Amino acid sequence: MEIYLVGGAVRDALLGLPVQDRDWVVVGGTPEAMGAQGFVPVGKDFPVFLHPLTHEEYALARTERKSGHGYKGFAVQASPEVTLEDDLARRDLTINAIAQALHPDLASGRLPESQPGPGHLIDPWGGERDLHARVLRHVTPAFREDPVRILRLARFAARFADFSVAPETLDLMREMVDDGEVDHLVPERVWQEMARGLMADRPSRMFEVLRACGALKRLLPELDRLWGVPQRADYHPEIDTGVHVMMVLDMAARLKAPLAVRYACLGHDLGKGNTPADVLPRHIGHEERSARLLKHVSARLRVPLDCKELADVVAREHGNLHRSLDLGAAALMRLLERCDAIRKPARFEDILLACECDARGRLGQSEAAYPQAARLRQALAAALSVDTAPVAAQAAARGLQGQAVGAAVQQARSQAVAQGLGLHAD
Repeated sequence: MEIYLVGGAVRDALLGLPVQDRDWVVVGGTPEAMGAQGFVPVGKDFPVFLHPLTHEEYALARTERKSGHGYKGFAVQASPEVTLEDDLARRDLTINAIAQALHPDLASGRLPESQPGPGHLIDPWGGERDLHARVLRHVTPAFREDPVRILRLARFAARFADFSVAPETLDLMREMVDDGEVDHLVPERVWQEMARGLMADRPSRMFEVLRACGALKRLLPELDRLWGVPQRADYHPEIDTGVHVMMVLDMAARLKAPLAVRYACLGHDLGKGNTPADVLPRHIGHEERSARLLKHVSARLRVPLDCKELADVVAREHGNLHRSLDLGAAALMRLLERCDAIRKPARFEDILLACECDARGRLGQSEAAYPQAARLRQALAAALSVDTAPVAAQAAARGLQGQAVGAAVQQARSQAVAQGLGLHAD
């Protein structure tokens, strides 16, 4: 058996990036031979094995043939006769179709001391050339057989923001969209790739590529329709809503925001796509429209609960948080309660971060301060300082029950907020 390092580990090493995971391809092997070496089979659709000591993945060299729609419609052939070049030919991008002849010892998984260097590259599709040229290019026309590759390429564009998409590859992606291949993607896989793209250094690139090939209109029409929708220039010098949302996303990446915050940034202004034309560029009530659209998007893509809930609050309340410098103590307290900040102060920090990204994701505002966050933190700290047990007990002693007790607690917290911020009690 011959063993080669393949895929992302080779690509990232050539780019001078840290190598996170190593994947190996085995040429001339069989499942029986791998089992005899102690490897544990884990592949359901094709033969993949985990090394008994390193737990790295070793896959038998294989070929794929299209047998149906979607990314699961493939017939896989893995046999000792499949060559390394055959295996590399089935991969998506040339930069991922480079192998390295390092040949680790099967028993230990370690590289022998006689091969400490970079190893010989096997690069039949010009991947190293495209790395130097900063180009994302498909390997063969078989790229069109798997619609997930559109999402993967867009994700790579977000990770490697200075890479361009080869014109012929973009044309091929457009043909795939026109042929309806994207419509066969399952929600879980769309979310998996989208989430990874959202966490990239420049997430806007993912959506730019998806939009350029027409896939965004199929996968996220609620987002796609934002481009060309105008906003008031005094609030949004960039004017175009789609451009603004991408600026917000990239600001979230710059501020190292977690996934839930980035998803909230992606969906916070979806309602502007439904604003009646006769009231543009104003967007009265877009917050609630955004929340309604996000509910459908989150259900359709089966978005995780933490992402879905945070995005809902940010969509509904981001305008109120932006205006919070003008609110009195009672109004601030109501805002904190609508954000569930009393029960979930850590999540409220994520809400504040998403709103800061929104405020700074505008033309000429990237370095602006967001004083609303400090004031709202101060208000929350004052509200949380109230010992509610004696307040509730005093209310009960006066014969109050149920909601009336809750109102007494809210009033006590509002007074604490007023005192903490130096405001008049409402």
